[in-house]
Amino acid sequence: MASTMISLASATPSASLSVQETLKGKTRLGSGSVSTLFNKEKGNPSNKKKSFGRISMTVAVNVSRFEGIAMAPPDPILGVSEAFRADIDVKKLNLGVGAYRTEELQPYVLDVVKKAENLMLERGENKEYLPIEGLAAFNKVTAELLFGADNPVIEQQRVATVQGLSGTGSLRLAAALIERYFPGAQVLISSPTWGNHKNIFNDARVPWSEYRYYDPKTVGLDFEGMISDIKAAPEGSFVLLHGCAHNPTGIDPTPEQWEKIADVIQEKNHIPFFDVAYQGFASGSLDADASSVRLFAARGMELLVAQSYSKNLGLYAERIGAINVVCSSADAAARVKSQLKRIARPMYSNPSVHGARIVANVVGDPALFNEWKAEMEMMAGRIKNVRQKLFDSLSAKDKSGKDWSFILKQIGMFSFTGLNKAQSDNMTNKWHVYMTKDGRISLAGLSLAKCEYLADAIIDSYHNVS
Repeated sequence: MASTMISLASATPSASLSVQETLKGKTRLGSGSVSTLFNKEKGNPSNKKKSFGRISMTVAVNVSRFEGIAMAPPDPILGVSEAFRADIDVKKLNLGVGAYRTEELQPYVLDVVKKAENLMLERGENKEYLPIEGLAAFNKVTAELLFGADNPVIEQQRVATVQGLSGTGSLRLAAALIERYFPGAQVLISSPTWGNHKNIFNDARVPWSEYRYYDPKTVGLDFEGMISDIKAAPEGSFVLLHGCAHNPTGIDPTPEQWEKIADVIQEKNHIPFFDVAYQGFASGSLDADASSVRLFAARGMELLVAQSYSKNLGLYAERIGAINVVCSSADAAARVKSQLKRIARPMYSNPSVHGARIVANVVGDPALFNEWKAEMEMMAGRIKNVRQKLFDSLSAKDKSGKDWSFILKQIGMFSFTGLNKAQSDNMTNKWHVYMTKDGRISLAGLSLAKCEYLADAIIDSYHNVS
């Protein structure tokens, strides 16, 4: 604790008077509270004469060693929920965070997750530490779910899979691997992208640049711009791709466009790096949503894939995911896995077991696996119904002739509305609709009953706010 001493003095020809400041335990960290003690000059007990003396005062002010740390800005996504909770309006809608809600707008725990947890209780499984790489049964079913159990990369043991702290933690492990073993290599990130991608690579000190992705004129994919920017990047760059249900736009390349993207990445000797956060949750099909990753793997390319079970199994708080690195040989995969473990050890030591066991039970058991697929289809179907109802409401209410069909062309839990920051602010300030300032809304937080209200808010904001 630092202490600042301040001395104030004034002098006259007469006798002296001293003012001694004492703290007596009253000063707290960062506080300027003081107490003072005045001692009268001896020799003037009657105090009849006016006496002017020299006054000195010493002030001790405690200054925090952390004084130089500024207040961090609120997270642009999680901060939306904080503002939503503070709003008392009954009409309020939280369309910011990508978390699935029921038609009653309540959190949903999958039935198959409850069954998997009951199995864990029946077995009386312990809470011992997992190995650094995570639960072996989880890693096995996770890689098979992503690539397919009969995929050559699985059979040839060319995949290094390490359990991570959901998608974010898995991305962070991969970023540390890039920084350590590919010094100077940059990561290409779509414009726009999930808000945390840039934070992750900045924190890992990995340089990044953007490639064009979203075309505001069509509210669609700027495919030519994307291809051009990937071609122009330095050879050997990492290209971050969203496996399905691109966040925030909901705009995915077509199968033919994926082929062309793979062509260019191979030509430039780039390394594809997939973020797969919505497998099975986007279309309702696990295989369809993994098709982009499997296309690249089938070409014999080395690649990285971060996975998350937050959305498709609703395990948001369990923080369960994985990083997969597909290598050209089993030997290379073993060495990569050893280094991923080395990175994880000082970062968080080892991952949590609860979510990993849920995944291993669900994916590894044929009966539970089929139940899970049915529940995913139900969740994906609800979002598709909401997407359709929102489009119908906008088309019926908006008499300007604007084409809202882009909403139906997008996929997954998000819709990129095309609203700018001022219009998004109007959505919140006037209509109590909470969303990110880039115009993204989470359809997973919308109900059929609220679609018309949301359509009114969007139309007002689009046409009446410049």
